[in-house]
Amino acid sequence: MSAGTVVLVGTGLLAVGCSTGGTGLRDGGPARTETVARTGAPAGSAASPNAASSAGSSDRPSGKVDPVALLKADPKVSAEVKRDLKPCTGKEYPVDVSYGKVTGSQVVDIVVNVLSCADALGRGSYVYRAEGATYANVFADEQPPVYAEIDRGDLVVTKPVYGKSDALSYPSGEDVITYRWSGDKFTEQDRVHTDYSNVDGGSQPSPAAAPKN
Repeated sequence: MSAGTVVLVGTGLLAVGCSTGGTGLRDGGPARTETVARTGAPAGSAASPNAASSAGSSDRPSGKVDPVALLKADPKVSAEVKRDLKPCTGKEYPVDVSYGKVTGSQVVDIVVNVLSCADALGRGSYVYRAEGATYANVFADEQPPVYAEIDRGDLVVTKPVYGKSDALSYPSGEDVITYRWSGDKFTEQDRVHTDYSNVDGGSQPSPAAAPKN
């Protein structure tokens, strides 16, 4: 997909963890690399990719990125997500941020997940790649619930599947989709569907792999 570019200025922010409550994507769902971001610098400030390059082989840049400013300045992020991107409490936003190499760049990439305050379900997942002095949006999934993570150089997207009568904490199953960077975009490499049994309210998985593309 074509990259939507976001220009970043100023200094980086330190993202710190906090709890938004709720059950996450599901009980025992994907672990978070960095939880809810707290903003304390002027709006729109974020770290430059050049600052991240000084981290060398580290998967974490020395200059931290303000994920909220990144999302709000991104034309690829929907108006609905931007409108609902508000602090859950104080200055703490429901945003998870992961730093790692997933696009083959020499500079670490940024994976951002936007959650809901009420139940911590994924509202949208985005991948940003450093391009000179800017970050470009090279992946976006805004079909909730969704959660993206970096796994051994691949992008892994988890999507709980709900039936009509399912409670938020007990989806009927989930899809796990693996994407790999190829050229200038992500391509799907694998897709695994899991149907959960109805034991203990549906908390026990019964895996069923879908055919690869």
